[in-house]
Amino acid sequence: MSTYLRTLAVFACMLANSSGTLAQELVLGYSGSSTGPSATLSKHNDVAIEVALEEINGAGGVNGKKLVLRSFDTGGKPDQAVVAVQQFAQDLSALAVVGPLTTGECRAAFPVGERLGISQMSMGSSAPKVAAPFSYAFRNTVEENYTWERIFRTIDRKGYAHSSAAIAYATDDSFSQAVGTGVLPTRLTAANIPQTDTVTFRVSSFDLSAQVSQLMQKPSDLIAVGAQTDVLLRFVTELRRQGHKGRILGSSGIADADLPERMGPNGEGTLIGATFYSGIEDARVQSFVERFKAKLKVAGETGIEPSQFDAASYDIVFMYAEAMKRAKVTGDKTKLAEERTAIRDELRKMKDFPAIVGNLSMGPEGDVIKTIYILEAKANKWVLVDKHPPELAQSK
Repeated sequence: MSTYLRTLAVFACMLANSSGTLAQELVLGYSGSSTGPSATLSKHNDVAIEVALEEINGAGGVNGKKLVLRSFDTGGKPDQAVVAVQQFAQDLSALAVVGPLTTGECRAAFPVGERLGISQMSMGSSAPKVAAPFSYAFRNTVEENYTWERIFRTIDRKGYAHSSAAIAYATDDSFSQAVGTGVLPTRLTAANIPQTDTVTFRVSSFDLSAQVSQLMQKPSDLIAVGAQTDVLLRFVTELRRQGHKGRILGSSGIADADLPERMGPNGEGTLIGATFYSGIEDARVQSFVERFKAKLKVAGETGIEPSQFDAASYDIVFMYAEAMKRAKVTGDKTKLAEERTAIRDELRKMKDFPAIVGNLSMGPEGDVIKTIYILEAKANKWVLVDKHPPELAQSK
């Protein structure tokens, strides 16, 4: 988490306890995973949020009030995501929450947010139907069935080899397991691609030679992976060491901006479906990219492009700001429950919102409907190879 956000949170709490300043502020919570197993996907989300806050407040804020943030690092742990939403709702007078990131966190925190009557919007969870049972749960992501259908659609229309495919996934991560056991078999069948084999491993696995040896018995054109980035890197390294030539496929679980560089030649040709591409030729997108990179440069990090999780975090802040404007939110603590519900209702009916990823609309199950970009790892960077405009149906 950045020094800016930690400092902001500390001073905001001091002001809340001493001077009633919050009457002139509208509070958002940020349930981030700056540490823990998902940190590679989440570590710069706060920078994107800073950019959004500066833009909104620089333009006069929301309903004449400053939009401010309270932050909580969950470490990617579901129990801490529960603590976060409880703290935001009960102690810090937040109107809504940015996050949490992972499917496991959302499954734990969404029911709690529902009971407390506060909206949460994930920037990363994409396992099927995680938000669907709840009215205060949202995800600025695209459900995995929808993404994988478009990956296979691109493979077919681009003429990439796809006579067979194997599945590899982690059994001890809820997102990976949902993809490996449910999404991928279904999407392969729908795409008429024969499945040759399935291998499993744990997120913490280091020796993956046995799994790769199994795949080498029946080499496939494609290997569809449900896993986090760190174990994926070890898996791909072992695949190439043993001589497997199959193309790696992934979706939001590995949509890390610097993954191609981390994979190096072993990952050449990897295809993913993502909801953002930093090379989009759009003035607003490029302004966001430059401001994002400038902040990281000040912190001593250079050459890092924003990921889809960063873009999603940025857009969530703007979606909440728009919902607050439409609901005429005041930040009056005596109306907190009423205004939280009004924000939820405005999000539910949001259509064609002008986000940096393109216009998006809220779907009936709490997931946004937006463009899918198919990216290929080439020469240590992501290259755009295909694009699928938003469609109402989440899968076919």
